[in-house]
Amino acid sequence: MAVENGEWIMRGLPWDDPYRIRSWQELIAWIDEIGFLPLFKNEIGGFSAEEHTSDLYWWSGDPEQDPWEWRQLIARSGQVAYGKFFGKKAGFISKAWFPHFANWRRDGYDFDSRWDEGLASMRQKRVMDQFGVKGELYSFELKRMAGFGKEGEKNFEGTITDLQMGGYLLIRDFRQRLNKRGQPYGWPISIYTTPETLWGYQHISSAYSAEPTQSKELVYQQVCRNFPAATEATLQAVLGWDR
Repeated sequence: MAVENGEWIMRGLPWDDPYRIRSWQELIAWIDEIGFLPLFKNEIGGFSAEEHTSDLYWWSGDPEQDPWEWRQLIARSGQVAYGKFFGKKAGFISKAWFPHFANWRRDGYDFDSRWDEGLASMRQKRVMDQFGVKGELYSFELKRMAGFGKEGEKNFEGTITDLQMGGYLLIRDFRQRLNKRGQPYGWPISIYTTPETLWGYQHISSAYSAEPTQSKELVYQQVCRNFPAATEATLQAVLGWDR
């Protein structure tokens, strides 16, 4: 995705290209095959959903053809993880590969252990504590419960993004708010949860026996295996993690 002359330009495949991904189910299948996939074009050629879908229907609102709508359906399916995992930008990680991603990004620490060691901020603590109350939370609900707002903590979006980058949170769904009559209204809003709530602690911690540096290397190797043009510099740009 780029901006040219004030317009958003998508870099996709021609409509009749036989390799074009044609549905959100096909996209999930490819994510399961390769393990990791950013949503938008980046420094690694071909390493995005954007470059393997058509550029004709983005932001059209058509759930059959619009990859922007597909991300909602994919998150809702729970089959792969969706969140801001790549350079604080959105993308997908397969269930099979998420344990190594989490082990690397968490550096061997569950969130409580990270807090106990003084490695997490109070803002992050306030956010994560809310998932002991409810398993899934609207973004506006989480913001209020964690004490962010005009008179409270600042930088809610940055805090949430850092927790996703760290492997502690993901976007589980997008849902509209409900009015007093229980009727949906407005734009769909992000629903956050923990990977453990989605797939269970046993699965998420299954790579904890490996050193975090080993998990990082396995992630890098997996990306290189599928995108051999990737270099150390481009891998660092797209996958790099500055805590």
